[in-house]
Amino acid sequence: MDIRSLLAARTYDAAKPATAATPQPAGPGQSFADLARDTVQTVQTGEDTARAAMLGKADSHALVQALAASELAVETAVTVRNRVVEAYQEILRMPV
Repeated sequence: MDIRSLLAARTYDAAKPATAATPQPAGPGQSFADLARDTVQTVQTGEDTARAAMLGKADSHALVQALAASELAVETAVTVRNRVVEAYQEILRMPV
């Protein structure tokens, strides 16, 4: 075995835990609740940054970043809501 391939194998084995999948929460509703909490926290951070920018305590770059993150969070929440409504409507259309 070549020394380079041995070193590559050792490096791969050392990096393997960093690429391992993270365990999912125990209950199916917990991940959705976490998503909702993260969305609310992102919007709240955007509002706090906007308030600080109006008072002159935050720079415009931080304001733009916070507002872009808030916009993305709200768009994601609306998309998820729309998909849930569409799924519910599909269920209602099913013949009994």
